[in-house]
Amino acid sequence: MRVLVSTYGARGSVEPMVGLAVRLRELGAEVSVCAPPDQEFAELLAGVGVPLVPVGPPVRPVVTSVVPGSAAGLAERAAELIAEQFGTVAAAAEGCDVLVATGPLPVTAGARSVAEKLGIRYVHVSHQPVSLPSPHQPPPGRRGRPLPAEVTDNRALWELDARIANEMFGAEINTRRAAIGLPPVDNVRDYAFSDRPWLATDPVLSPWEPTDLDVVQTGAWLRPDERPLPPELVAFLDAGAPPVYVGFGSMPVGAVQNAATVAVEAIRAQGHRAVVSRGWADLDLLDDRDDRIAVGEANHQALFARVAAVVHHGSAGTTTTATAAGVPQVVVPQGGDQPYWAGRVARLGVGVAHDGPAPTVDSLSAALKSALAPETVARARAVAGTIRTDGALRAAKLLLDGV
Repeated sequence: MRVLVSTYGARGSVEPMVGLAVRLRELGAEVSVCAPPDQEFAELLAGVGVPLVPVGPPVRPVVTSVVPGSAAGLAERAAELIAEQFGTVAAAAEGCDVLVATGPLPVTAGARSVAEKLGIRYVHVSHQPVSLPSPHQPPPGRRGRPLPAEVTDNRALWELDARIANEMFGAEINTRRAAIGLPPVDNVRDYAFSDRPWLATDPVLSPWEPTDLDVVQTGAWLRPDERPLPPELVAFLDAGAPPVYVGFGSMPVGAVQNAATVAVEAIRAQGHRAVVSRGWADLDLLDDRDDRIAVGEANHQALFARVAAVVHHGSAGTTTTATAAGVPQVVVPQGGDQPYWAGRVARLGVGVAHDGPAPTVDSLSAALKSALAPETVARARAVAGTIRTDGALRAAKLLLDGV
């Protein structure tokens, strides 16, 4: 079987798809991945021996330069991504049996159109449940198009979200579809999601409440990571008690530099050392004390097994990895689906959800003290044993079985 995996976004959108690609290849499938041409993604795919088909502009400059909540340049970027689906992705999908897609709506609606034109199977996957229509939750706001605060009925909000999606992307999608002989779609969002979307989240950490959608929940797609930790990091870990990890992933510097600085001070206030992940913000340590170390890209599965707690922004990947490692968490959500993951961590009792994106030393110190309490540590270890680690393998088998 030939499979094309398509994604566009930051690392949280790319790494799980790489995990699926690795498992598909192990089961004998021929796999390629369409992803942004950023060097780190090229290196990631080269490291696992999966071909990369570069799509669109590098995503890191976009993510790190966009003003939160701003819609400036959104229409132009969406049109470019849609064009890439009907061009680069369509060419890569020739001769494939199935196209698996995730990412923003312009990407997935375009990808499904390509699969429709080629007559091949299409699977939409979400790595968080927040964007899937459900009466149990409101839709996330679209950039530049906030939902009215006075409307509280979730079904009405999802209907409004579908209209907003059509206004934002429908004309461009349907113009491209017409050019290749496809009829227009009147609901771009639901077309992209399909009637049977896949949800690549853990059923304990992120349970899905049944809806009209026939959702296939596979478990999270964790990429197998056998990389050793850098020698200087190992030396730091070996030199004392387990430190506390601080990382904000792909968040831009303006959003998290202060939060990281505050986190280090809060960690010190609790008598711990700190490991700071530079991330896409290239976080600065600000001082040269020897009770903390800054690291670049590292194996989180190995690192989290050696820390006392994890302070992070609440991405799906970091939350799942920390939960599977059995380490307590403090989640400082910045936006998007991150408040959802913060809430899940708190409800499961495996950590603390900080109230808001801008912590103070006092607020984060209190959160960290609670996360490091014996009962939270014990709960984190207990829940770890319930987290699936075979989600990507299960998804690969389902895909090859035609489920």
